[in-house]
Amino acid sequence: MKKLFRSDFILVIFTLLVFGSCSQEKREVLLSSPDNAFSYSLKTSETQDQLLYSISFQGTEVITASKLGFKFSENSEPGIIAIEKVRTNSVETKWKPVYGEKSEYPDVYNEALVNFTGVNYALRIRAYNEGVAFRYEFENEAGQINITSEETAFSVPSEASAWVSSRAQSAITKVKVSEIKEAKERPMLLQYSESLFVAIGEAGLVDFARMKLINNNPGTGDLSASLSGAVTYDRAFNSPWRFVMAANEPGKILENNYLLLNLNEHNKIKDTSWIKPGKVIREVTLTTIGGMACVDFAAKHNLQFVEFDAGWYGNEYDDASDATTITVDPKRSPGPLELKKVIDYAKAKGIGVVLYVNRRSLEKQLDEVLPLLKSWGVAGIKYGFVNVGPQEWTDWLHDAVRKAADHELMIDTHDEYRPTGYSR
Repeated sequence: MKKLFRSDFILVIFTLLVFGSCSQEKREVLLSSPDNAFSYSLKTSETQDQLLYSISFQGTEVITASKLGFKFSENSEPGIIAIEKVRTNSVETKWKPVYGEKSEYPDVYNEALVNFTGVNYALRIRAYNEGVAFRYEFENEAGQINITSEETAFSVPSEASAWVSSRAQSAITKVKVSEIKEAKERPMLLQYSESLFVAIGEAGLVDFARMKLINNNPGTGDLSASLSGAVTYDRAFNSPWRFVMAANEPGKILENNYLLLNLNEHNKIKDTSWIKPGKVIREVTLTTIGGMACVDFAAKHNLQFVEFDAGWYGNEYDDASDATTITVDPKRSPGPLELKKVIDYAKAKGIGVVLYVNRRSLEKQLDEVLPLLKSWGVAGIKYGFVNVGPQEWTDWLHDAVRKAADHELMIDTHDEYRPTGYSR
């Protein structure tokens, strides 16, 4: 009882401090992680027309005063911005994943939901022991909202080093932050010193435009969010989370990567028994003999899946190809391919079959393909060359993943997609 009383007492003091500071000056909100390693400061600018934030780790400011907000198609400039209301919460729980690097993940954080006058969104801030995250929440009572760009900035030391790549599968190179010249992928790992590393990224991207990081002021450390297109909603919505992690060594950031899972919604799949990740061998001959051989190899070497690559239903790049048929692309294989026979043979040996389907067929046939392949006994689908980036395609992809789950089909998403924790 003494421990519970002490914890409750600390939470009450924390809440009073936050509410007290806002009710008197309405200029700053301070939020610290449960272990006090991280702290987030939110305030209005001297002219009160801009929201600014900063983040500290172990007493060192890793993100200096940086802008928040968006630009809208209406070109409406914010008026006088004031912190109107702050609601706080503390969470200490844990959860078990269906699969993952740990059998159980901690989910422990302090949270503040900040409402303002002068802007049309609230800001939700969470301070974890693993890092800090924030997102914008729009109630959207005024009709359609059209976001043209995001103004969220991440001001870091210009001399810091960054490991960057321009797109998925491109080379990762080490450069000075001040030398970044085009939008780079997230998460981005930065090195401030021999014992201070920082990662900036995005979590919970489901129906928004993808964020990359860009330096619009070369020679400085002024990183900014760069959206892959405009964002439009005619309902209430939340932006993805923007997170900042820090540690004294890069391995610790990798170890704490479950922060992205914590920032996503809880699992909504009631029966998860069909989700069984494993090792896969790719079958490229597209023949019955080759398929049987791969199944035998998988069974002998403790692999769990055989994946039939592009070409089993025709030319993947031909819009006329029909993914509800087994029509081998003659440019890839002479055949023959008795695919259902191979699937049944694999099931008898405890091996699952995954079939590749290019986005061209998925975009026009998804609602036909999913139940059909499920009826064949397929374990999963590899979504090929999916479109990513703009809000339209981000929304389409996650909807396609949910539909696959409705049919108990696992998904391997191919090419440019980078996960931001939705796999939870």
